[in-house]
Amino acid sequence: MRLVGLHAPITGDQIAELLGTSRATIRSDLSLLVMLNLLRAKPKVGYFPGEGGETAPREQRWGQTNVQQVQGIPVVITGGLSVHEAVVTLILENVETLSVIDDHKRFLGIVTAKDLLKLTLGNPQAGTMPVGMAMSRLPAAVALTPEDRVETAVGVMLTHGLDGVPVLSPEREVIGWVSKTTVLRRIMEHEG
Repeated sequence: MRLVGLHAPITGDQIAELLGTSRATIRSDLSLLVMLNLLRAKPKVGYFPGEGGETAPREQRWGQTNVQQVQGIPVVITGGLSVHEAVVTLILENVETLSVIDDHKRFLGIVTAKDLLKLTLGNPQAGTMPVGMAMSRLPAAVALTPEDRVETAVGVMLTHGLDGVPVLSPEREVIGWVSKTTVLRRIMEHEG
């Protein structure tokens, strides 16, 4: 958002270039920021700071909405599951990320389709490896609590380049999943 404020109007391609990434990588993030009214987009012109940015207090934009009010159901697997079984789970559940737990149901980390793809490319034996070999573990994996504000969840996703984040109980059990989709769904419910 700071880049947009400094360079407005600025195109998505220019933002991607300044960030050292591709337009496709930031497309969903830009869409989310526009939906949150933090940015405005004008076709064939570019992005501008939105009214939801500095002019509207955060409390007015989000009210008292916390993570628990927007979280979805997590897809959970154990760290001992094979990479092959994890891939099957991703496909059957139609998700991009799995939360990995230990035998006591405590959160260990996350594994994404991209993590599994990296591990399996050029490695025919990778399918039998435990999924724990491919996952991002705590503290590298970020997580939320049910009391965290949705604004915090969006910040975490944008800062870490994630499409979703697990929600943990005080005992570190995975009790929910917040994604860009669940946040956008909440916004659309309030707009309509």
